[in-house]
Amino acid sequence: MESRLPSGMLVTALLRRMNDGGGMGMVLAKGDPMAGGILVIVIGPDRTERVLERGIGPDGRTALIDTTPREDVTGYWQRRRARDPDLWVVELDGATAERFTAETILND
Repeated sequence: MESRLPSGMLVTALLRRMNDGGGMGMVLAKGDPMAGGILVIVIGPDRTERVLERGIGPDGRTALIDTTPREDVTGYWQRRRARDPDLWVVELDGATAERFTAETILND
């Protein structure tokens, strides 16, 4: 059986890496501290928002999946959160946000 770090610890590590790297991050919704899913909203240099989360890629391995809706990112994550109160929602703003997300939540 494969063990994973608790979700709360992964979110804390992700926020700390963003802060230390000169970016900014904040928790929009707290999920289950042990096993909640993590949905990350990445704000790009052009101020567009992308939604990323851990999932299964086409090769069957764990991957960072882009689940960005066509419009209304806020409404999307709020609907997801209403259906899954254990879900963490994190917003990251900085040039390294996507790389830090992949390195932190995929390599636990």
